[in-house]
Amino acid sequence: MNTIGKRIRELREEKELSQEKLGKAMGISQAGIARWESGVNTPDIYSVAMLAKFFNVTTDYLIGLED
Repeated sequence: MNTIGKRIRELREEKELSQEKLGKAMGISQAGIARWESGVNTPDIYSVAMLAKFFNVTTDYLIGLED
């Protein structure tokens, strides 16, 4: 699993959100979240920024540049 996918999954599970609920909050499908988490697709920079804001973390954390 890629770093960003792993971090998205960890943050989502910490908030006890389903992929579907996170997808609704992000304006994408549940399948889109699943593809990010599995590493099939990578979120674009706009989505990374939205995820960081949603989870109250830095973009550097999401992409694996900081712990």
